[in-house]
Parts: sequence; C-alpha cells; structure tokens
Amino acid sequence: MALRRHRLPRFWLAITLGSVAAAIGLGYWWERQLPVRLEQASASGRLDDCLRYSEQLAALSWLPGRTPFDRGRCLRAKADQLWGQEEWSEALRLQRQVINSRAGTPSDRQQLARWQRQLRTLARTRFQAGDLQGALAALAPLGEERKDDGSAMGDDLQAIWNRNRSQLERATLLVKQKRWWEALDSLNRIDHPWWRQQSEPLRQEVKKGLDQLQGKDREHDSHGSLPHTVSGQKLDALVQRRIAAGMDEWQAFQEACRELGGRVVEAGPESACQR
Repeated sequence: MALRRHRLPRFWLAITLGSVAAAIGLGYWWERQLPVRLEQASASGRLDDCLRYSEQLAALSWLPGRTPFDRGRCLRAKADQLWGQEEWSEALRLQRQVINSRAGTPSDRQQLARWQRQLRTLARTRFQAGDLQGALAALAPLGEERKDDGSAMGDDLQAIWNRNRSQLERATLLVKQKRWWEALDSLNRIDHPWWRQQSEPLRQEVKKGLDQLQGKDREHDSHGSLPHTVSGQKLDALVQRRIAAGMDEWQAFQEACRELGGRVVEAGPESACQR
C-alpha cells in the first residue's frame, strides 16, 4: 500500500507534464500552419479568415522564440472593405486596432484622420440639405452625434435646426395675425439654407402683406394723413435706412415709429405705428 501511494503522485505528474508537452507541441504545429493559411486567405480575398488566423497567431505569443507577425495587412484590408460598404463604425474600430498594434504606421494614422474628416464633411453636407437624422448618423461612428454636456458636433447641428424651425413657426403665427414686420424679422433670422427654402412661400406672403399695408398708408396720405396714423412713406424710409445699417426689421420698425412720434399698437390684426 505504501508503494502504491508513492507511485500515484508520480503517475499524475507524468500525465500533467505530458499534457503540457502535447499542448506546446500542438501550439508549435499550429503556429507553423497559420502563416500558410493566412497567406492563402489574404491572397484569395477571404478577409474574415485572414483576420481570424492573424488573431490566432497573435494569441500564440506565449510560445518561446516566436517570430512576430504583421497582422496589420489583414486589418487594413478589412477596414477598407468595411469603409466601402459604409460600415463606418467597424471600419474605424479596425483601423484603430492597426494603429495600436506593432504594425501601425503614420500612414495608418493619416487614414484614420482622413476617414474622420470625411464623416464630418458628410454630416455637414446632409445637414445643409435638410437631412438632420442623416447628419447625426454620419457622426455616430465618431461619437459626435450627442453628448451629455452638449459639446458634440451633433448637439450644435440640433441647436441650429431647432432655432431655425422655431423662427419659421413664429413667423407662421405672426403672418396669421397679419403682423407683417415682426414676421419678416423672424424670417430674416433663418440662416439655414433648407429652412430658408421652406420659408420662401411665407416670405412671399409677408412681402404681399407689407405692400398692401404700405398701399393703404399711401392712400391715406393722398387724402391727408389720418390724425392717428404715422405717414407710411416716411415710416418705410426710416425703416429701410435702419435695416441698411444692420438693424433687424422689427427693431427698425419700432425705432422708426418712435422717431416719428408714434408708438406700435395692434390695429386690428396688424401691427401699426400710430400717434
């Protein structure tokens, strides 16, 4: 019984050492196979296999005497493929892996920066064309579509979009009330090309309303100005002079009215300058 107890640990030790040796031998054998398989996958364009084999080769770094392998070529090729398929997030992820590996080069960093610039340019182009959601989608792979502190590029685009939409909504309400000068002021605060295009029909309506308003004032002047109404011609001249100096329309209307001794009142549905 004593002899068997001494032999038992040696038996398990032999099995353990044998298993370790077999694992190391298998590792060496597979490492010799991997470069060949990897080359074949790379040559035939099987980029997913190429990546898988290169990752397996990198995992065998614990083997002594192992020659480092440049897996960057598989990552670069796959990143290029994904970029062409507009799978931007994954393409950027793989490109960052190249940069952070021993295979990374200055050209790889330049490629990453170039892709990032392209996404920002695409976001601006979509935004100017009126596609806010498309712009945010282009910024998402960069993590720039939205941030809690509001510092992302997407936050800026959203703010511009909301401001322009709000000005158009305000102008629409003012037009319904026939408050033409205030409506014109809101329309002129719209600085986004797509929203400007959307506001053009309303702008034409405002122009027609102002023409009618000024026509009424000129008709009053031909029969002698009404005692409670400021001269439309004088008022318009002062307003235009202030607008040319850079003042916004509504402020120009208010100041011109005060200069002529009047005050802005709601005359029925319209804003008028009366004494």
